[in-house]
Amino acid sequence: MLSQRFTTILRTVSAVSARSVASSRSVLRHLPLPPPPPPSVTSRTILRSMPSIPFLGSFFSSSSSATKKEDMSFPDQRSDSEWRAVLNPEQFRVLREQGTERPFTGEYDKHFAEAGVYRCAGCQAPLYKATHKFKSGCGWPAYFDSLPGAVKRNVDNSLGMERTEIVCANCGGHLGHVFKGEGHPTPTDERHCVNSISIKFTPEDEAAAAKDSKA
Repeated sequence: MLSQRFTTILRTVSAVSARSVASSRSVLRHLPLPPPPPPSVTSRTILRSMPSIPFLGSFFSSSSSATKKEDMSFPDQRSDSEWRAVLNPEQFRVLREQGTERPFTGEYDKHFAEAGVYRCAGCQAPLYKATHKFKSGCGWPAYFDSLPGAVKRNVDNSLGMERTEIVCANCGGHLGHVFKGEGHPTPTDERHCVNSISIKFTPEDEAAAAKDSKA
């Protein structure tokens, strides 16, 4: 008799415990999750700069002066096979296929010089003076302006959003994207976010840079 009563008590306790656990789980399911911590300043800068991730569309700005790339023509009309003969695979991926190098890894991210010219790595056309470069902290070389007529802007809808791509005006090689109104203390408040692999610095072009800037 005592054994039966003990068994009944155990069953009752087990049933009550099971109902308590189920109730606790139900309450926990309806509790709101805490908000995620805000990203750091560096994280926000990198996210705003990266041009190859689809869900980051809200971070990109565009310019009304941009045109559609299919409406552009370029003096250097080499075919893909001709470009492959003069570019290494990574250069081809970025310059001719609109690729992007990883942030903080490029040769010119932290490169600064008092004089010289950054040229297109594909066709060698001059693009930026050394004095156009500034520290933005975005992980890619940043320029507030280009040499006159050296860079063209085009509407880039490749990721289902409208952005402003910048390309070499001579060969159409992909350089990166341009962002405006970020508050940088520069004359234009623009940031040309350029892949290091798309350009090549030539320090001996100081005289050429001065000549091009007056053109």
